[in-house]
Amino acid sequence: MKTYFISEVGINHNNDRQIIKKLIDATFATGWDCVKFQKKDPNLCVPEEQKYKMKETPWGVMTYLNYKHKMELKLDDYLFINDYCKSKPIDWSVSVWDFPSLDFIIKYFEKDIPFIKIPSAKLTDFELLTVAAQTGKPIYLSTGMSTLDEIDTAVQILEIHASSFVLFHCNSAYPAPSEDLNLKLIPFYKNRYGCLVGYSGHEQNIEPSVVAASLGAEYIERHITTDHNMWGTDQKASLEISAMDMLKRRIDDAILAMGNGIKTITPSEMGVIKKLRG
Repeated sequence: MKTYFISEVGINHNNDRQIIKKLIDATFATGWDCVKFQKKDPNLCVPEEQKYKMKETPWGVMTYLNYKHKMELKLDDYLFINDYCKSKPIDWSVSVWDFPSLDFIIKYFEKDIPFIKIPSAKLTDFELLTVAAQTGKPIYLSTGMSTLDEIDTAVQILEIHASSFVLFHCNSAYPAPSEDLNLKLIPFYKNRYGCLVGYSGHEQNIEPSVVAASLGAEYIERHITTDHNMWGTDQKASLEISAMDMLKRRIDDAILAMGNGIKTITPSEMGVIKKLRG
């Protein structure tokens, strides 16, 4: 199958609609397939010990909880995203971190999004995973910072409840060191679970993502940004637009070069046969 490319905006939009627009434009212009955001309720997702720590932000010094609320996109933002992506057209979706976020996306955008993503941080929230699967939307599940037993349990839930699912190999460090990527898990997952497998890469360079696709990852997800120097913790380990274009070209070339594994004499060799064998 053709590789499906997902650009992860995450929090790199800095709650600026012009940045959102530029990132959607970049996704479309580079030939990627889908732009993805994340939806969470900070009251539920921010650890108690973190909520009231003070943080310097572009909007001034505020508690970490207020900062996370400031970064959350609202219904009007998602309506803009939905309309703008349709105008391209290009797919869009979200990672959901809690039940209110799942309810929000299903209530307003069930017919618009092609899948629901469950992030690595929520893989062990088996109740959320079950309810998300029961929506009937395909589930894309990242597997970072999870044991094999935890992944086995999550896959069993998806096999029972999901209409379909894709398992994403992932290392949740950001940026992820090359020595920790363990890309051989991609064919391992394909053999163990007999499902489609993707790769959600958090490395700073592009080569591991090319290798991931060559090892059988049918879906490639990478964080993206318009500028590494923009404010935000995730900007420097994200792909700028030129790197998005480069990565897609390299993966497309790699998949083309992989071929079908059937030995034949290719059309390009026919002239060489006449020249060298007579």
